[in-house]
Amino acid sequence: MTENVLVVDQGTTTTRGIVYGRSGRVMHETRRSLRQIYPAPGYVEQDPDDIWTDAQAVIREASVGHTIAAVGITNQRETTILWDRNTGRQVHNAIAWQDRRTADMCDQIVAQGYADLIAERTGLVVDPYFSASKIAWLLDNVRGLRDRALRGDILFGTVDSYLIWRLTGREAHVTDATNAARTMLYNIHRGEWDQELLDIWRIPPAMMPQVLDCAAEFGRVREDILPNRPMICGVAGDQHAATVGQACFEAGAMKATYGTGAFLVMNTGTTAITSRNRLLTTVAYRLNGQTTFALEGSIFNAGTTVQWLRDELKIIERSEEIEWLASQASADSEVVIVPAFTGLGAPHWRADALGAVFGLTRDAGQAELARAALESVAFQTLDVLQAMQADGAPRATELRIDGGMVDNNMLAQMLADYSGYNVVRPRITETTALGAAFLASLGAGIFRNLDEVRQYWRSDREFRPYIPEDLKGRKIARWNNAVRRLLA
Repeated sequence: MTENVLVVDQGTTTTRGIVYGRSGRVMHETRRSLRQIYPAPGYVEQDPDDIWTDAQAVIREASVGHTIAAVGITNQRETTILWDRNTGRQVHNAIAWQDRRTADMCDQIVAQGYADLIAERTGLVVDPYFSASKIAWLLDNVRGLRDRALRGDILFGTVDSYLIWRLTGREAHVTDATNAARTMLYNIHRGEWDQELLDIWRIPPAMMPQVLDCAAEFGRVREDILPNRPMICGVAGDQHAATVGQACFEAGAMKATYGTGAFLVMNTGTTAITSRNRLLTTVAYRLNGQTTFALEGSIFNAGTTVQWLRDELKIIERSEEIEWLASQASADSEVVIVPAFTGLGAPHWRADALGAVFGLTRDAGQAELARAALESVAFQTLDVLQAMQADGAPRATELRIDGGMVDNNMLAQMLADYSGYNVVRPRITETTALGAAFLASLGAGIFRNLDEVRQYWRSDREFRPYIPEDLKGRKIARWNNAVRRLLA
């Protein structure tokens, strides 16, 4: 009982509370849906009060009947919240990671010649995706905010930092190295906020949280939320937590998470590989002061493409129906969807791109669109994998997959067919929260090292490539042609 770990998994569309036993078994789980706010085209916001209310609710509901030894937090990354140090009130809605309002601002930063400096120090490309331009936009557009920030009255945090500050009763303004690495303000090589980058974006350093290891003492939970006041001692952004949950602890180990977006992360060990193909160099995790690096390819739209078929085109009622519908289409269907609903991510990084459908014929229907939606996820994955290989990353022996989409066997097989990798689905596919539980267990001393974590990872099913090479070649050529036409 005393080794139960509670994880708050605060994602883009849901907030979950999960209690894990030592074996990694889920003892209790509860969730709340998170409202999305779309004030204007390209704008995506969330209400921080909703995030906070939901987090409290899932903690209280999940912990009933369980003694909690430690708390872990994993979160949607880059989403930006500013709040008043004295009142605790947010100054604006959270600007979500998908938001594109700062595209012009990012173009200006590139035009001023800062792109190489930013890439060298942060491992990131200049893009609205990351937190820096979101902070700068708020300081420029919320009346009086810059003056308040210069006085030291305004705090910045990604979602983890905001939740910790509130969960600890305003005692701890902290974050972990993985979330810091996604702000475009953190020097991943020196392990600290970079003053020159803060100056470029005109962000007062007093706004920034203290950066800790992923397994550390972040602060104790308030007594009115959990009476025994357990320590928050494991924190990581969602894709980094999933990397831990997938036990990708050796250089060359690779995982891909398929949810709202899709994110491929390859462990590169203590070497930070500088990408020449517009991938991201980032922090996989930091433990005992030692940083393990990774290459990451961020795909903006994966599950959203299925949701588009469900909610806007209404050709399916439930997301799970897409596998059957897609199976009704010919494997050689010429329909291609490029789902650039919020621009194209890695390796293209085109914030101005719009989605498109190519290859429509008179007999193309719902089944062909469904198949093209799933194939778009596999093709975007292939683009990232090819960029990793071009960067000289170690070739992985397999691709471990997780997330809400991977129960779809057709998608998993497509990933194997088009990538050429053996694709392995673990027994526990919700590895993001599991990784945060592992980190909290390390921070609490329940686990002593990563070797003890590794023993809990188990494979469920392996998918091997079997598509005929001529068909594979035709399909990939159609995808590449569609992307070229879109970007032109």
